Amino acid sequence: MGDRLLEIAVQYTCLLFCLSAHEAAHAAAADKFGDPTARLLGRVSLNPLKHADPLGTFVLPILMMVTQLPFLFGWAKPVPVNPRNLRNPRIHEVFVAMAGPGANLLLAIVFTFVLRVTVILNGISTPEELFASPACLVSVSIVMINLVLLLFNCIPLPPLDGHHVLNYFLPPEGKRFLQQMGPFGLIIAITVGGRLLSVPLLLISRFLFTYALTGFGIL
Repeated sequence: MGDRLLEIAVQYTCLLFCLSAHEAAHAAAADKFGDPTARLLGRVSLNPLKHADPLGTFVLPILMMVTQLPFLFGWAKPVPVNPRNLRNPRIHEVFVAMAGPGANLLLAIVFTFVLRVTVILNGISTPEELFASPACLVSVSIVMINLVLLLFNCIPLPPLDGHHVLNYFLPPEGKRFLQQMGPFGLIIAITVGGRLLSVPLLLISRFLFTYALTGFGIL
């Protein structure tokens, strides 16, 4: 029981960090391209209290961890962006949208190498030893959570980040149709996207653990 509570605490702390990095990246990108709205609201921050959403940051993730679902995700308050302040609204809106998933990808790559180095330094050679190491557990949690956030947010449905990229290429009729899906986009993404993500996440997790223990002769 104690080990399970520790695992939940570690995973939840990692989730808060990953969500905060995602939203802070949106805010920083918006500020860079001319819109200081989010920065003035204190959203260029890794403080989870600046980004917390009651349902997506607290209720849903804790429920998923308690019920031991195979992957963990959540969401934070959307970063406010005023496109009229952006220097080139059409293209910069896409860059701002992809800054969040980009931050998740960068963290996943960095902590994959951190995991491998931790395994080497501690002489870990088996999956059992890997999961028994708190440092490895933190690295694995950060990598997997960031990958879930990356893939989930790239789904091209509003209000997720991927819809801004799709919106860039759509004609006016397509843009109107996409916006009409707004109230249902998150529900569709959770119900359908969760199933679609299970296969790539399983393959990535196998790759991650194999790399952590063997290095593939690279590191």
